[in-house]
Amino acid sequence: MIAAALEDPHWFEDARLAILRLSLTEQEFTADDLRRVMRSAPVDNWTGLAFTSARRAGLIESTSSTISKSKSRKNGSLRTWRRRINKGVAK
Repeated sequence: MIAAALEDPHWFEDARLAILRLSLTEQEFTADDLRRVMRSAPVDNWTGLAFTSARRAGLIESTSSTISKSKSRKNGSLRTWRRRINKGVAK
C-alpha cells in the first residue's frame, strides 16, 4: 500500500477536488462518476475513503443507493451523493 501511495501521492487530494466539482455540476453522483473523471486509485479502498472524507468535511451527503455499472464492481452497491447545503448559507 505504501509503495502504491508513493507512485501517486496526490491522488487523494485530486479525488476530493473531483468530488467537489461533481457536487457543483451534478444533482446526484456516485463513485462510478468519480471513476469516469479520475485516474485509477493507487489503492483500491481510496475511492471510498475520498467520499468518506468529503462527507465528514460537510461537502456532500448520501441520498440513496444504486447498483454500480462498472465492470470492476460487478453490480456492487453504491451510494448516491449530492452536495450538502447548509441552512443559512447561500446556495
